[in-house]
Amino acid sequence: MSGTTPAEALEALRERGWTLGVAESLTGGAVCAALVAVPGASAVLLGGVVAYATPVKHTLLGVDTELLERYGPVHPEVARQMAAGVREAVGVDGLPADVGVSTTGIAGPESPDGQPVGTVHIGVVTPTVSRTRPFRFEGDREAVRAQTVAAVLDVLAAALRE
Repeated sequence: MSGTTPAEALEALRERGWTLGVAESLTGGAVCAALVAVPGASAVLLGGVVAYATPVKHTLLGVDTELLERYGPVHPEVARQMAAGVREAVGVDGLPADVGVSTTGIAGPESPDGQPVGTVHIGVVTPTVSRTRPFRFEGDREAVRAQTVAAVLDVLAAALRE
């Protein structure tokens, strides 16, 4: 990973004239917190949704119920649908955010569904890109969450370069 800073990610969005929505599960608002720490973030960041409980991923972000029932919340397609859904959820005046990013994964200390602790999927949806990226982070709960926040910024920056 390249180590994209929150300020760099916001500037790349601003340069394109794009707005951002953030959907978080395991990071619990840490991505939004990192972004809003940057002065002027409100020019780009429309808002975020912390969809920690699995049903909230469906009710607030529109993630397919059958997908959640079949695979659980830690799945690449769940991440992609979260990123797509947050664009609508934070939209303004009937227009979605231009970009949505999402985090879903298992920070530990235990795994509720048998997937390894540190399994993370990040989704990003822009007007030109719709993808997910899997990760397997090491360390304790705090380390997994911190690595996820850093990875979101890198995944976002990479999508914006396309």
